[in-house]
Amino acid sequence: MRTTRHFLGLMSVLILLVGCSQYAKVSKRPIWAITDSPQQKDLYRSTRSFSKQPLARLGRYLDSANEARLKLAKDSDDTMAQSDYDFAVARIVEIIEDDSLKPWEKPLSCPSKDKGNWSFTLTPPDPRPEYHPSKFHMLPSDRYRFKGTRVGERVLPEGMGAPVIVIGKDFDYTKIDQFAQGKRVYYGMTAMLRFKGHKCAIEFVDPLNKETLSLDGHDYPLATDFQAPLALSMAESNPKKTQRGMMFSPKKYVNSARLSRLQPYDPRKVPVIFIHGLGDSQATWMPMINHLRNNKGIRQKYQFWIFSYPTGLPYPLPASQLRMQMDQMNKNYPNHKDFVIIGHSLGGNITRLLISNSGMKIWNTYFPKPPEEIPFHDESRYILSKMLIFKARPDVSRVIFANASLRGSETAISFWGRLGAKLIGNPITMDRVNREALEYARPEFRTGRNRLPNSVEILDPGTTFLSLANSLPIDPGIPYHSIIGDQGKGGNLDKTKPVSSDGIVPYWSSHLDGAQSETIIPSEHWGIQHTAGMAAVQHLLLKHAD
Repeated sequence: MRTTRHFLGLMSVLILLVGCSQYAKVSKRPIWAITDSPQQKDLYRSTRSFSKQPLARLGRYLDSANEARLKLAKDSDDTMAQSDYDFAVARIVEIIEDDSLKPWEKPLSCPSKDKGNWSFTLTPPDPRPEYHPSKFHMLPSDRYRFKGTRVGERVLPEGMGAPVIVIGKDFDYTKIDQFAQGKRVYYGMTAMLRFKGHKCAIEFVDPLNKETLSLDGHDYPLATDFQAPLALSMAESNPKKTQRGMMFSPKKYVNSARLSRLQPYDPRKVPVIFIHGLGDSQATWMPMINHLRNNKGIRQKYQFWIFSYPTGLPYPLPASQLRMQMDQMNKNYPNHKDFVIIGHSLGGNITRLLISNSGMKIWNTYFPKPPEEIPFHDESRYILSKMLIFKARPDVSRVIFANASLRGSETAISFWGRLGAKLIGNPITMDRVNREALEYARPEFRTGRNRLPNSVEILDPGTTFLSLANSLPIDPGIPYHSIIGDQGKGGNLDKTKPVSSDGIVPYWSSHLDGAQSETIIPSEHWGIQHTAGMAAVQHLLLKHAD
């Protein structure tokens, strides 16, 4: 029975990694399928005759948007006029993109069905050249439908404007800011039109910074679609392929650990760092982030960051890399608010090391002398000391552990766990570090070993490192919380069978004495994607903001 449970636990991980299910799949909807009124249908049919005349089509949609906003000026509760306005704005964005129009260079003259032409332009863009509109694709999100295991629920509250997916073209934003989302940026904006006589300007508003839209003397909620940019980025980048490599071939990615922000930096908002678990990637957080962004209190108070790392590495190494990147973030953004850290599964183990002082306890267990007295090469001394000697972060204000494997999992020592560890093999490319670590370690840690452990081996509940890490006291100034899954089956909280478990990590591994709260949710290991898990995180963040 025990072997069966271990098999099922590991197989659930392997199915997630190599299975046929897709994190995100995108399909494009025809325009006629998204029309909400007879007027929108007639408008679409009438513009099809101008298929090769983009300015003429643009003029018709400007006519429609203007008619709708004049109705709203008289009756701001006219929901059909609001829908007509939003539909027209979305089509205008689409024409600009599809026909490579450039209203930011000079005003476009677009024929109106009334006398005269519209003078159409873009509200003066961000003066920084890297944010010039020519560097982005702009796609109206109403044209896209998303499916997949990581897209989350699509919430489209009523509001003014047309949600737009903004995608970076051929510009590497990490060269400007090492913490940028990536070489290619995906972000959500909302487009609106402002009319003055026969002049019209299109404007793009950030829904994470602004809640309302002012038009003709009335204030309206801003239309939003937080799912679309996240889902499209997953559909196009295919993180599942990368995460397999980062687990089973960590040598290729040893220097790829990266802290990145998912939105423009804002010193007024608390940075939340999400840390994924073994065999996973930043994609595991997308349903959670989508859910949280749909809460006004959350998006007004927080900004979201992701730490991604090769999960085949022994977790003290990415923990040291994260500490160094947090130090650099403090230099780049010296006025930021203290971090909230949320770690799932193995990410919880990394988080545990961020809020503890090791002193020399771990180092002295493995080595008979301090680092400076051992004839290491400089690279070995630097890497090993960063992994084993550390202090609690003074810039962390709260921590949430989700399905954390703090004391390991028996899956790691099952036949299937040993097979997984063998597939990963030696996780570290620096042969000198492996050789010198074993050469100068105490004899009991050299026996029968020719390399450092990988991420699966270090999760053996009997490993010395896990025991040492969990013996370190957590900084008393940092409140922490636990969210633990039990598959809805309950069970014993100790090691007495049947054991309460999320299917991979048992309760006794995740539990932490001293937690300000401990929430048991009826979910399997990916409780952060369960409605109860997302609600628990939202509750804690709102409480922290207060």
